[in-house]
Amino acid sequence: MNAVDDNQPTPDGELTLRLIPSRCDANSHGDISGGWVVAQMDLAAESVASQVAKGRIATVALEQVAFMSPIRIGAAVCFYTRLIDIGTSSIRIGIEVWSRNPKEDHRRKVVDAEFVYVAIDESGRIRRVPR
Repeated sequence: MNAVDDNQPTPDGELTLRLIPSRCDANSHGDISGGWVVAQMDLAAESVASQVAKGRIATVALEQVAFMSPIRIGAAVCFYTRLIDIGTSSIRIGIEVWSRNPKEDHRRKVVDAEFVYVAIDESGRIRRVPR
């Protein structure tokens, strides 16, 4: 996490996806479902990994997933990604999720995770990541 002059935390990475979840994405308590959040995180990180791999990829692991705060219906949810590592066939993407709830004037980090992808060919076999 980076910090600006006023000591407010800021996202680490590039804004890859921004969504506003609705009631159909919420659980029975009115918070956005963790499953919905993870699915959107996968979409954001996958878009970066497929660009790096120059083609098809598959998710192989979600690591160090930390849910820090609930997301309310109507919140603006932003997904920031950063490339952590490129292996022979794997790509590790860091992702931070930040939200701004409808009645708040500040954003906060709500989820932090790492996703690991592997480059695959059209037959679904592991291949090298092009350099």
